Amino acid sequence: MKKIFIFLGLLGFLATGCSDYLEEENLSNIGAEEYYKTSDGYETLVNAAYSSLRDIYGPAPWMFCAGTDMYVEGRQSQPVGLSEYRFLTSSEAEVLPLYENCYSSVQACNMGLEYSTLTEPFEALDERIGEMKFIRANAYFLLVQSYGGVALVTEMIDEPVTELDRESAETIYSFIISELEEAQGLVSSEAFSGRVNRRAVTNLLAKVYLTRGYESFGSDNDFTKAASLADEVINGQMLTIPFHDLWWPGNEKNEEVIFSVQYSENSISSAPDELGHSQSSYFGPYMGGSENAGDAPWRSYNLCPNMYLLDLYNANDTRWEGTFMTTVYDNYYDFYRVEDLSAVGVKHYYARPWESNAAFEAAYLTEHPDAFFHYYENLEASKSSALDFETIAIRKFDDPQSMFSSNGTVSTRDLIIARVAETYLMAAEAYFQLENTQAAADRINEVRQRAGVADITAGDVDIDFILDERARELAGEYYRWFDLKRTGTLVERTVLYNKDIESADWFTGNGGELKILRPIPQDALDLNRGNYPQNPAYN
Repeated sequence: MKKIFIFLGLLGFLATGCSDYLEEENLSNIGAEEYYKTSDGYETLVNAAYSSLRDIYGPAPWMFCAGTDMYVEGRQSQPVGLSEYRFLTSSEAEVLPLYENCYSSVQACNMGLEYSTLTEPFEALDERIGEMKFIRANAYFLLVQSYGGVALVTEMIDEPVTELDRESAETIYSFIISELEEAQGLVSSEAFSGRVNRRAVTNLLAKVYLTRGYESFGSDNDFTKAASLADEVINGQMLTIPFHDLWWPGNEKNEEVIFSVQYSENSISSAPDELGHSQSSYFGPYMGGSENAGDAPWRSYNLCPNMYLLDLYNANDTRWEGTFMTTVYDNYYDFYRVEDLSAVGVKHYYARPWESNAAFEAAYLTEHPDAFFHYYENLEASKSSALDFETIAIRKFDDPQSMFSSNGTVSTRDLIIARVAETYLMAAEAYFQLENTQAAADRINEVRQRAGVADITAGDVDIDFILDERARELAGEYYRWFDLKRTGTLVERTVLYNKDIESADWFTGNGGELKILRPIPQDALDLNRGNYPQNPAYN
């Protein structure tokens, strides 16, 4: 009999994902195992694998964004271990969910892949196999970047296991690459419509090669493959959607999206806390929320844009207005709901650097006498004196159709995790590592031209410029910790730009090792009697 390493999240997920089916089938006395051998039943296993992506990306984005160079803590506390490193231990509560949810995703895929050899043949079966190989590879990619080498579980499991050995990171990368290369030949080549397609697989494969290239077991050939695969994904596509429109609510299925986690209002209405996602709830100050339901989003006030991020944009960069909510009207969501805003009252205005002067303030308040004018130099959040509306918020993920729950705002928008502009920047980074700075500049300029800012030259390209451009383009998206970890700049840039991290010494852990990898969660270690050592920086 096959075995399982117990993950409570998986058990709850499978119970939720299969509840309707189990109730129905109990009436006809058809067992689950037999149902999964039918094409309809098999599709429920595939849907379960897709749904596992919600568990990975839907909760609080601490593992993706906290403790980086772009966001600081406001009035509400971030998990101190992840945000400041000096107190990071294996018992940090927020280290566990990503580990647990990724393995839940792996196990959902393992179950689907097991039944692919048992179910009745149907036309789309090979495509579904490729889709699940992509989802499983994505989970392992998040695991290996975050924790290093982990246990490699590739079979469906149905009884407890107490011993799992830890594989090397090199082995995990090799597995991910083999999975994605196989998936490329199985999935559909049609345009993205919610399911994994060849373009999504190729895009993830490019990022895996790019990331492995920095590892001690990587090579320049990894960067060569990353550049080639990224260019294959781009395939000459130019960035023609204005940045403002790219992120407009309801436009998540635009032609630049390579892959996203799918949501809808109906799909989360039964259990918003569990089924919606939290991306819109972060990256800004408190701006209303539950007491103004329908008129303002709830913000957590603990992943606030810092001055490093704000200072990256110049006067011509359209990404400023497309990224930040510069004007808060009487009702926050009027920005999206009211076509003519000239007659709507303004509550708050967040000035740009060249607007932070007494003359501009006086003129603005003459036109908007009830507004509160925020000077640019005061926009970075403070732990001790943060007031409501005090700092500017990232608005890219605003959802006027959001629901309020015990966890704050729950979004129904698709959660975009891969898009073409990011692929251009991946290609630029790979070419830079290959010392082809002209090719790198060319790809960066494609992104900058859409933003309305001047082209750069080959001489402008270095890793800091690439990371700055990624910050401008991708603020709030779930890349930043992985970007800094991949490029070896995590310590340098967080100490330089994040005022909450005062010293590089805060990264120093057990035996003088740096806390670059996250610790293996203590809960996982306690359950495992196999050869599963903790990462070196942690006791």
